[in-house]
Amino acid sequence: MALLTIDMQDKLIALLTDEGLVSKSALDAVVAESQTNKQPLFALLSEKRLVDDEMLTHAIAQLSGVPYVNLTNSLISQKVLDLIPEEVAERFMAVPLADVQNRLAVAMVDASNVQAVDYLSSRINRPLKVFMASEAGVRHVLDQYKTDLSTVDAAAEASKEEAEKEEASSIKTIVQDSPISRALSTILEYAVKSRASDVHIEPLESALKIRCRVDGVLREIMQLPKTIEPALVSRIKILSNLKIDEHRVPQDGQFAVKIANKEVDLRIAISPVVWGEQVVIRLLDKSSATFNIEEMGYAGRALRAIRKGIHRPNGMVLTSGPTGSGKSTSLYALIQEIRDDAVNIVTLEDPVEYKMEGVNQIQVNGDVGLTFATGLRSILRQDPDIVMVGEIRDEETAALAVQAALTGHLVFSTLHTNSAAGVLPRLLDMKVEPFLIASTVNTIIGQRLVRRVAPKRDTYQSNPIETQNILATVGHLLPKTQADVARVSQDLGYKDLPLAGQNAYTLVKGKDTPATPRGYSGRAGLYEVMDVSDTIQQLIVSRSASSQIQKQAIAEGMITMRQDGYLKALQGVTTLEEVNRVTADTA
Repeated sequence: MALLTIDMQDKLIALLTDEGLVSKSALDAVVAESQTNKQPLFALLSEKRLVDDEMLTHAIAQLSGVPYVNLTNSLISQKVLDLIPEEVAERFMAVPLADVQNRLAVAMVDASNVQAVDYLSSRINRPLKVFMASEAGVRHVLDQYKTDLSTVDAAAEASKEEAEKEEASSIKTIVQDSPISRALSTILEYAVKSRASDVHIEPLESALKIRCRVDGVLREIMQLPKTIEPALVSRIKILSNLKIDEHRVPQDGQFAVKIANKEVDLRIAISPVVWGEQVVIRLLDKSSATFNIEEMGYAGRALRAIRKGIHRPNGMVLTSGPTGSGKSTSLYALIQEIRDDAVNIVTLEDPVEYKMEGVNQIQVNGDVGLTFATGLRSILRQDPDIVMVGEIRDEETAALAVQAALTGHLVFSTLHTNSAAGVLPRLLDMKVEPFLIASTVNTIIGQRLVRRVAPKRDTYQSNPIETQNILATVGHLLPKTQADVARVSQDLGYKDLPLAGQNAYTLVKGKDTPATPRGYSGRAGLYEVMDVSDTIQQLIVSRSASSQIQKQAIAEGMITMRQDGYLKALQGVTTLEEVNRVTADTA
């Protein structure tokens, strides 16, 4: 951060209090502590989390008359980065941003350093437009010097000639060559920094396509020469301890890497396809995992129903949804909510995605006969209070899970169904008796994931069709008068909901940038939580259709996933288009 004069420091303190960013009493206490302990005031403010670096940098820039830029989520093109060499950028903590009116826009930590600005300008032989940025923001861009996908192309070319010459018997020699290792490392590093959940390496007839799944949507990032496919796939197999000479059957493996100071677990799935072997890499970034149920998007009625279900002494809590809808993460969040030294929690997972302290986690291993069913039998002899079964896949596991719930255990598990109500017929398909389902299942969660609108956004008024859809979906839930706003908003768990019956509603859409494709960044959950009431129990016993059960749950106050999505769109979390996309198969 730029050095501050006494006068500017006083002005900055006044700005923080005048803007209401820090209360005067809190600031006075920190000023006194700074003077007593002779600690830098703003380091102390940051340490006590009263302000963050971005807030301070923005305030200093405002007082200095220098434009401010937040770089913490920025993605700068390699062509622009090449304008200032990496070693120069690191020495002066200055990074290039873009061409602005025939000048190069540069972000600096110390934008008041005239000598540095003059040196940079003469070094690149261009006038500069200087912005102020935080140290964290500048370092975020500096990291991008190390993640240049063009190095993958270079590695591909470097190994292409050898790959064409070597036979399958000597693949091990090829994969140990540094260009291939560099190529794989760069692809993985790019995926981590792009917040990708999966990397797809797909062989085509004459090329190798690399795609990343970011916020649930796949997009192609590059194509490599077909000739490096054997070397790249074999490198992945060696790291995953798989057989490099097996090309006929699918193989699964895993390994861990440290990328950008983050520990990332990788799950590898390799399958033979027409043009070679396809590799899908699932990335589990342990450092970014959040298991707080409120932060995940549970609110209002849904949150109250969940907390009621998970604090019962026995029974079953089930989550449902398609693959990749966040079911396992929801289970971890529920475990986190009730984890305590007074209870014994045992989980059975395939695979163990995140390790939780104080929880006994068991990894399913089909090769030695440790399946969900056999593992569940073993768990019940370990005196558990709470049991988590990663997935109910067959009749035997379903029967054992129900028996565990009947014998005084609280059981968490997942099922693949389209809605919360669809869980009940699914259990019937698994030959579980209706009266057993009715007496054991406490709470059912249906969920989907939608992309969040990026921080850089625009607001607009809904058109007549959007307004009609909003009123048809959630009009009956919205407050009718201004006097109802506080009560209804609290009941549904959202802030200041708009009134029903309006001609238009304020919605948001994100700005399409390289860092936020199509205006989205990150994901949020849509949930429907069904509390199995006495009436719903009777419908289960009478083998009613899932549509009847769904209708009864809604009558009892359940908010459906689509309704939850529309409420989140009105709150500026996501868009109506995104909600409609992911809830198209739900009621």
